Amino acid sequence: MSSGRLERVLRDIENASRDAGRPCARLVAVGKTRDAAELAALAADWARAKPGVVPAFGENYVQEAAAKIAALEGAGIEWHLIGHLQSNKATQAAALFDWVQSVDRLKLVDALAAARPADRAPLSVLVQVNIDDEDSKHGCAPGDVPALADAIAARPRLALRGLMAIPAPRPDAGARRAAFVAMRGLFDTLAARHPGVDTLSMGMSADFAEAIAEGATMVRVGTALFGART
Repeated sequence: MSSGRLERVLRDIENASRDAGRPCARLVAVGKTRDAAELAALAADWARAKPGVVPAFGENYVQEAAAKIAALEGAGIEWHLIGHLQSNKATQAAALFDWVQSVDRLKLVDALAAARPADRAPLSVLVQVNIDDEDSKHGCAPGDVPALADAIAARPRLALRGLMAIPAPRPDAGARRAAFVAMRGLFDTLAARHPGVDTLSMGMSADFAEAIAEGATMVRVGTALFGART
């Protein structure tokens, strides 16, 4: 990972947000397969580039994240679970993370709410939507969003923040845009129903500028920051 990559990503996010006429989208750096030392180095570069901004790191697996969170305790990092959450890992996730972006069924809502420690702020939660109805993807159907969101909002130990999606990586820009537009429509409807909703997490290394143009307020970037995974 180089500081130059981080600077380019931050600049591209700022430019895309400005072109869209909206506040700057938040960056979540995807730390999958990266060790604690790499994350610490990125966090230090981030602090120099954006003083006062809390670095946010996204992890796909609870067990992999647990070791990194312990190693970087006190580093001022905000931790996001962005991968599929198994029900038997919900108790651990509720204690480890600041955000869980991948809630897609009621069973997880109940488990996270019951396990969130009383001395922690309410857990920020995003509903993951399978916007392209892919068999290989997790996420709820678009039509299931209202009921799931209502259940989250009813739990005092959870904070409903919005929606997350991983649209299909289609080569056609128009098809990608259609998925982002559909997510923006779901997000606007949800925000009208729940005034505290403020986050639409979509867009990754290859398409985050397109996602921001269509309404993303948070993007999840790994390869553009760290290079290709080995």
